[in-house]
This record gives sequence, structure tokens and C-alpha cells, in this order.
Amino acid sequence: MCFSAQAQGIKWMSMNDALEAQKKEPKKIFMDVYTDWCGPCKLLDKKTFHNKDVVSYVNKNYYAVKFNAEGTEEVKYNNFTYTNPNYNPDRKGRNSQHFFANALKISGYPSMVFFDEKANLIAPVVGYKTPKQLEIYLKMIYSNDYKKLTSTEAWKDYESSFVSTFTD
Repeated sequence: MCFSAQAQGIKWMSMNDALEAQKKEPKKIFMDVYTDWCGPCKLLDKKTFHNKDVVSYVNKNYYAVKFNAEGTEEVKYNNFTYTNPNYNPDRKGRNSQHFFANALKISGYPSMVFFDEKANLIAPVVGYKTPKQLEIYLKMIYSNDYKKLTSTEAWKDYESSFVSTFTD
């Protein structure tokens, strides 16, 4: 029986596992920062992260990390262990923000965060994105084109000349 990339889905891992994997095989990290109560996060999961083009591109070119910004996972990053000491398991809806999400300056959900091959933060992208909207970021960061985009004008030129191949 043959399974398509879409059926298999994105191969999510923890940030700690991605950092370990980078030591053996350097690759950029693509992180989905979500919360349990966030409607657009659920839509991103359902629509964008199950799109066959997104699944295929992310699995091939990135370590994909799923991170609950209000969860309790311990993250060891840059010689520091990030936790969520104010997490309240009895709380319904919003909870306290994980210190790692805070360190990444996450200002909204969902956020997709990109790291280079040495786990240095590149940039967060805030908000729901369709597969076509996410494609430009996935490809720009994978190809290192983002390093050339040093002005708003350069970004506008890049964006206007970008040719999408993903389907929505």
C-alpha cells in the first residue's frame, strides 16, 4: 500500500530532539508555536500543515518542531533550561506563557519560528498562513535569501517576483 506525503503528515519533533538532530545532520528548524485554545492554530494544523506541498517541503528541508507556548515541556536551548513554572493544570483556556516562547518574543498565535543550522533564531512569522502564504517564508529561509533582504523595499521586490508552486 502506498501512502502519500499528505497522509504521512509533517514529521513533528520536540525542540530538544531537533537540537540533537542538528548535531548529527545540520538543517534549519521550522517551529510551530501554538496554544490549545487558539482557533487559528487549529486551522493552521488542519489546512496548512496537512497540505501535501507544505508537508513534502518541510519534511525534506527542515526539522519540524511543534511547541505548545503554554505547555510544560522543558527546553534546553543555548545553555539554559526553559520551563513554564507558572503553568496551572486546573486552568481552562489561556495559561501562562512558557519561558521559551517568551525568550523568542512570541507576540501572537500561531507563530512559526525559523532557526538556522546552528539553532540561531532567524525570525518568527506571526499569524495564520495558507500554504501559498507560508511557501515564500519556507523557501526564502531555506535558500538563505532572507540574508539579502535588508530593507522593506528589498522584501517588496522579492515578494512581487516570487513565483508560487504550492496549491492552497
